[in-house]
Amino acid sequence: MNEKKPSVTCVGEAVIELARGDDGRFSISCGGDTFNTAIYLARAGVAVSHATALGDDSYSDSIRTLAAVEGVGCDLALKISGRLPAICLIDAKPGGERQYRYWREGSPARELFELPDWPRIADGLLQSPMIYFTGITLSLYSNTGVGRMLAVIETARKNGAKIVFDGNFRPHGWKGDLGRARAVFIEALKRVDIALPAYDDEAVLWGDPSPEATVERLQAFGIGEIVVKNGPSSALVTTGSAREHVPVPEIVEPVDPMAVGDAFNAAYLAARLSGEGPVNAVQHAHRLAGQVIQHRGSIMPRTGAAVH
Repeated sequence: MNEKKPSVTCVGEAVIELARGDDGRFSISCGGDTFNTAIYLARAGVAVSHATALGDDSYSDSIRTLAAVEGVGCDLALKISGRLPAICLIDAKPGGERQYRYWREGSPARELFELPDWPRIADGLLQSPMIYFTGITLSLYSNTGVGRMLAVIETARKNGAKIVFDGNFRPHGWKGDLGRARAVFIEALKRVDIALPAYDDEAVLWGDPSPEATVERLQAFGIGEIVVKNGPSSALVTTGSAREHVPVPEIVEPVDPMAVGDAFNAAYLAARLSGEGPVNAVQHAHRLAGQVIQHRGSIMPRTGAAVH
């Protein structure tokens, strides 16, 4: 476990991933969008913790073991007796696209802010200098859970914490209820300092016609630092009135798009925490994303994990 006080606390869910290979056989691994980002942050030397809830089963133990090996703090990973983590089944579709099916209704992570020990999560977040979460995080919780989480985040922000958000919108997580998703996102965006959305997600949820439109919508919430990821072409970086498209340095042949955005976010935040400016940070992020997309699964082998 990472014993250092975390510079970043990622909030969300860690899942068991079952990926069907070309031969029809399944491989098993661990993943989850904020969990992936936590791992890539740790590999970049950032002290990071993952706030979640797991069971007391062998699969939950495998998630804890991976976190410990990677240097991700588990002090905010609650253990709930008799519960199992969510399962994600991944099928490859023609053209390399991935199809995801989740079994997560009984996952304890969905009740993180309603479990008896949830004040421990709140206390941990209030001590973190930076809190990272996503639209997938928000989709897990009931209205009560969302309300408690956002109240804690608002207090943490008033105390000086930086709040980072990637919309990472997945319609299935919201059961097709775009109205609820938009309402929850709006409340979250009021409390965000750094936004790291993917343009294609924003276009689906909000109908944004361009990355520039995404920037303008987010700036209306007072968000001062925005990076819109725009697939293999570029990322649009905005700080204050300054905007710059930062191109991908090299177009690579994609093997698996899983966790590419998660890795991008980790590399960007790691570079910013080390003192790099936003444009240079995006260049680091492009490089790591380009490495991750050439490997199968969420977490690429450590031998290729350099961020800088």
